[in-house]
Amino acid sequence: MGEKNGTVVAGGHGRGAGLNQLNKPTYIFVDRQQNVYVSDTWNHRVVKWNKDATEGIVVVRGFPRGLFVDTMETIYVADYGNHRVMCWPKGATKGTVIVGEDSKEEDASELYRPWGLSFDQQGQLYVADHSCHRIQRFPLQMTN
Repeated sequence: MGEKNGTVVAGGHGRGAGLNQLNKPTYIFVDRQQNVYVSDTWNHRVVKWNKDATEGIVVVRGFPRGLFVDTMETIYVADYGNHRVMCWPKGATKGTVIVGEDSKEEDASELYRPWGLSFDQQGQLYVADHSCHRIQRFPLQMTN
């Protein structure tokens, strides 16, 4: 505590779409190896910055907001613009919808502009359902 100057670990080269740039980063997740995952919102991507990297790697496309990465490197993303939560197992080129779909309904099984997400120790998913003004819980099993 007491440090007044931080160290840039992702971005820092102005606003833009380059792999060394970010455009409105909104959420981050730091894994056990100190890799940083960033919801680069206006670039419609999640970028992974390995520890001490000077450029990121695009790992997910979409309308990302909240994100979580489990110990198997599966990436979970609140896909705000598509009203769903997606997951990408490590190395996957296509994500899987785990909750929601393209909908604007207030049905309990649907999401409308999910913003944030988290998991509890039992593997249940919690989603901030932004435009429905509620938090929803879904009983899922994480991949540890």
